[in-house]
Amino acid sequence: MTSEMLAGVRTLPDLDAAGKKVFVRADLNVPLRDGAITDDLRVRSSVPTLRALIDQDASVIVASHLGRPKGAPDPASSMAAVGTRLQELLASDVLVASDVVGDDAMAKAAALKPGQVLLLENLRWDPGETKNDDAFAEALASMADVYVDDAFGAAHRAHASISGVPARIPGYAGLLLERELAVLGGLLEDPQRPYVAVLGGAKVSDKLTVLENLLERVDAIAVGGAMAFTFLVAEGIDVGSSRVETDQVDNVRRLVGAARERGVEVLLPTDVVVAPEFAEDAPATSVAAADIPADQMGLDVGPETAATYAAAITGAGSVFWNGPMGVFEWDAFAAGTRTVADAMAASEGFTVVGGGDSAAAIRTFGLDDKVDHVSTGGGASLELLEGKELPGVVALRT
Repeated sequence: MTSEMLAGVRTLPDLDAAGKKVFVRADLNVPLRDGAITDDLRVRSSVPTLRALIDQDASVIVASHLGRPKGAPDPASSMAAVGTRLQELLASDVLVASDVVGDDAMAKAAALKPGQVLLLENLRWDPGETKNDDAFAEALASMADVYVDDAFGAAHRAHASISGVPARIPGYAGLLLERELAVLGGLLEDPQRPYVAVLGGAKVSDKLTVLENLLERVDAIAVGGAMAFTFLVAEGIDVGSSRVETDQVDNVRRLVGAARERGVEVLLPTDVVVAPEFAEDAPATSVAAADIPADQMGLDVGPETAATYAAAITGAGSVFWNGPMGVFEWDAFAAGTRTVADAMAASEGFTVVGGGDSAAAIRTFGLDDKVDHVSTGGGASLELLEGKELPGVVALRT
């Protein structure tokens, strides 16, 4: 699979890394609880590129951000646990620097031997990262001969390690970044038909631009999650105490009208699972979407709706899914998301899960290996499908 998005981008097969120092911008931004990694997908996803470089006898310097530190060292967002997990997955030693571009990092990078791996501390411990500061980018670039970007999850950020470093040393796309661009670019450029988008999550405002762009490409859109209630209000339906973005109702009405004019089928919930409050132990009831009680809120799509969405997925040639159908973390409100995940896993079409909560959901259900692609970038995948140029990709174009 290829994509026009890769035009002008050098990829890992173009790089003779033997004997070179290679700076790899990975996405190792994993969730931590009490200092332990709770989901290592992003670490595992970085391994093929790192292994390919190690096998070429490159000296590999790995850098990533983790969490949202405010430009200063914060032990709660240290890369130490990531270094331990990376060493286990690579089955080779991983040195860990105690800083980003300080004395320890510079000394360890200078002494790095072919086949060795060095993990820098959290890039966002330095304020120069998010500011795309020239001096910080120069310091990072000075450690290496060439640059490899494998951080699709951060490719929509014009940060120093994403845009600044490849402006100073030759840049290449890693195996993960190449795969993400090929898959998602294919959905933009030449999807197998019929093409169905399943969109959920909390806020319409987060998905409005991607909805507008997808309308020109898909054959059907199925809407779930809390954002579905704004769609139902736009259709004139009273949704009780469900979450609604009232400032988006007119935008949604316009969007749905444009979709129908184009012949795009818009699937909305016909039944929902409601509860009197947003709580895990709240009593759950299935009701028709048009009959939501005034004192109840929708927390999942109902079984009829989930079956309709599953049927659309089953009949699709391509499916893009981003956003859960309900509060899947709570058993009483997980069935809609589970039904969609099961349908994705069973589909004979080309199935893509667009990162974020939907990726977490399909992994929770143990079905991530049953779909064609689980993206590592929620925000990046949405921006790419909005038709935006990603700074991380632009920086690699020769």
